[in-house]
Amino acid sequence: MGISGYEQRGVLPSIRPEPTHTDYYTTIVNTLADRRMALDIALGELATRATTLLEVATRLVETLRRGHKVLVAGNGGSAAEAQHFAAELVGRFKRERRPYAVLSLTTDTAILTAVANDYGYQDIFARQVCAFGQPEDLLIAFSTSGESENLVRAAVVAHQCLMPVVAITGERTSRLEKLADITVRVPVVDTAIAQELHMIITHILCDITETQLATCGNREINR
Repeated sequence: MGISGYEQRGVLPSIRPEPTHTDYYTTIVNTLADRRMALDIALGELATRATTLLEVATRLVETLRRGHKVLVAGNGGSAAEAQHFAAELVGRFKRERRPYAVLSLTTDTAILTAVANDYGYQDIFARQVCAFGQPEDLLIAFSTSGESENLVRAAVVAHQCLMPVVAITGERTSRLEKLADITVRVPVVDTAIAQELHMIITHILCDITETQLATCGNREINR
C-alpha cells in the first residue's frame, strides 16, 4: 500500500466531526431568537422615524399621481430590493389596479455591462438616469452603506435632470444622504438586518401607494 502525500510530509489530515441535525436545529433556533430581538429593537427605533417615511410616501404617491416615473437602483442585495420595489408596483402588492411607472435600473444586463465596459462601473446608474429621467421623476436609491460611487453619481445626475432623490440607507451618515432630498436611515449597521428593514420599508411604501392610487372598484388580493 502506498504512502499518502499527507504521511509523506508528516502531516495528518484534520478530522472534523460531521454536524448533526441537533447542531443545525440549535443554530437555527438561536439565530431566530437573536434576529427576533434585533428586529424588535430596530423596528421600535424605526417607528420614531415615521415622519421621514411619511415624507417619502407622500413624494412617491404624488410623483405617480402626476404621471411621472420612479427610477430605483441599488447594488447586490439592494439591487434585488430595487427590483422587488419595481415588481410590486408594476405588478401588484395586495390590490388589483393599473400598473405604475416604476423602473429598476439594475435589470438590463446589456446596458449594465456595456456602460461598465465603456465608461466604468461607477456610471452604470448615472447613465440610465440621464437616459430615462425627466424633471419631476423620482430616483430612489437603496444602499446599506450609502457610499456606493455609482449611486452617488446617479444622485448627482438626477439633480441635474431636476429629479428629487430619496435614499434608503443604513444607520451611518453617508455621501448619498448628503445628496438626497430625503433619507430614511434604518437604525442598524448590520447589513443583513438593514436589508430586512429595507424590505419592510418597501412593503409599507407599496401598501400606501396602492391604497392612495387604486380606484374604488379594485378588489383586494389575498397573498
